[in-house]
Amino acid sequence: MAGNVIRNSGTISEIISRACQRHEMLILVTPYLRFESSFLKSDQTEIQVAATMSREDATYGLRNAGLKMRFPNGVTFLEAPTELKGFGMADGRRTLRLSIPEILQEEDYRGSYRVDRVGRVPVTFSTPKYDLVIGTLVDISTTGARIFSSREFEEGEFLPGDDMAVTIQLTDFIRINTRVKLRHVRGRTWGVEYRPQLDEHLLHPLSRWVFEKREEDLERMTRRGVETAPISGVSLPQPSQPIGLVLVSGDAALEVALQDLLGGFQPLRRIPPTMSALKEAFNQRPALVLYHLPSLSLDERRRLKPLVETLQGRVPFLLLGTGVEGGALLELGSELKAAVSIVFNPERGIFFQRLVQGILRRLYEGGESPMAPVETEAP
Repeated sequence: MAGNVIRNSGTISEIISRACQRHEMLILVTPYLRFESSFLKSDQTEIQVAATMSREDATYGLRNAGLKMRFPNGVTFLEAPTELKGFGMADGRRTLRLSIPEILQEEDYRGSYRVDRVGRVPVTFSTPKYDLVIGTLVDISTTGARIFSSREFEEGEFLPGDDMAVTIQLTDFIRINTRVKLRHVRGRTWGVEYRPQLDEHLLHPLSRWVFEKREEDLERMTRRGVETAPISGVSLPQPSQPIGLVLVSGDAALEVALQDLLGGFQPLRRIPPTMSALKEAFNQRPALVLYHLPSLSLDERRRLKPLVETLQGRVPFLLLGTGVEGGALLELGSELKAAVSIVFNPERGIFFQRLVQGILRRLYEGGESPMAPVETEAP
């Protein structure tokens, strides 16, 4: 993302404080997952945002060295690296405690992001001769819009730089009634810029609406048709890429549970936790290996280490615990450089499914190195 970088701590604190005052929405993203939340309060050391996921999901999903926050701020959107510090309460709500960013980066979209999936939105605008004309909205941003006129006009009747007035009933709650300057005319399509800039009482809800649409677009592009539940017809990695999931486990019941969750978008097979079976599986180029840990005993750790070292650096792997303590599993995963470490709970199966999909999407669809590890730590 290219754009201006804000490094002044006082400016960052002021932006965060204003976002908390209006309970602005934000998106928390890792390389694998995204969660929607909202600002609640801040001080000199941390930010508290609404906990919109369970404590377990936050622990396994957000304790990640790649955690970032994104949120709207006037005519632009901001992104910043942050860190999950823990959990708390604010205004009677469960919260996530995040570190104050050291930098905020503005996104660069030629000034603002344009939403073109607007549906049929009527627009009323005036000509320089004060005639009222009906049109429809083509796209909209926090700084301007494009409008399609219901009728044609004579050549030269409208010129770039002309002042006009428009009324755009974008939603039931967002009605833009403002002066604009004509920026370009292409047939019956006109580009206009809000002049002066919209007042804050209108700018903030518009910015939030555009931000939500932008996030939907980003999610659609990154998912590329992969939904949060198993569906048929999902495109798999290309033949030149690794394919398939390998579960290293002696638990047949766990295999059945994972087949129900993951078999819809990647073939999954179980192998016994032996070196020979693992080497044979590696020759078939799996996309991801899931090491099952039914306990964190010293003997179990000793058995795991040589298995991990066999494929380390060549195949991404995940530590999958059952009936173990989450903090200790995260510490072990960090030590072994696992892509992700998580305690499997069938009641949180959809979260686990999204996590695995995110890992595969990042490693194989994003063109990144399959062995870019995610650092995790205990809560």
